[in-house]
Amino acid sequence: MISSVLVPIAREGRPFVAIGVVLALVLLWFGPWTGAIGIALAGWVAYFFRDPPRTVPTREGLVVSPADGVVSMITEALPPAELNLGTEPLTRVSVFLNVFDVHINRSPVAGTVERVAYHPGKFLNASLDKASTDNERNGLAIKLADGRMIGVVQIAGLIARRIVCHARDGQHLKTGERFGLIRFGSRTDLFLPKGVAPLVAVGQRMIGGETVMADLISTEGPRRGEER
Repeated sequence: MISSVLVPIAREGRPFVAIGVVLALVLLWFGPWTGAIGIALAGWVAYFFRDPPRTVPTREGLVVSPADGVVSMITEALPPAELNLGTEPLTRVSVFLNVFDVHINRSPVAGTVERVAYHPGKFLNASLDKASTDNERNGLAIKLADGRMIGVVQIAGLIARRIVCHARDGQHLKTGERFGLIRFGSRTDLFLPKGVAPLVAVGQRMIGGETVMADLISTEGPRRGEER
């Protein structure tokens, strides 16, 4: 029970947690009520930057979710030009993260990072379709063992103002390996190779590094879902 609550804190969040603790102590000096507010704020910051371990499926060909959140849209879209994924539309699965989701990004597949590309932009609501093209973003083009490419794009949102990416060109990532995070609400787009169907539905909740979003060696068609 304790281990399920006291999960590790991402190193990028530790300075913010420290600031929250100091603020809580200062507010506590003024009185118990202000101290309680400070403690609640510090606790929320720690909760936001939590980095729980995940059980990653390791079967060959599986594509896992690069982020926690809800699938907000599945559509055919042109991948960001800076990733060099071609000029034809690919299936794009968008995962929207609210401020209560784990914000760690994980590699959806095992492969080599062919390109990391940052693109400045706006801070529109990340749930909007045009956020993919207009918002600040950072993309990874990952090359699979069979030569196919997958794109993952970290997109800043209305509140999110900082994209963190640790991956570098030429780096080999394992499936589910952490490569970055986005601070305070955002979106992550996954671009699948041509002919690969998503195995998730709009409205479905994703667990980063665990939920299977596609199968590279399956011939199954796109899945459908409905809220019940």
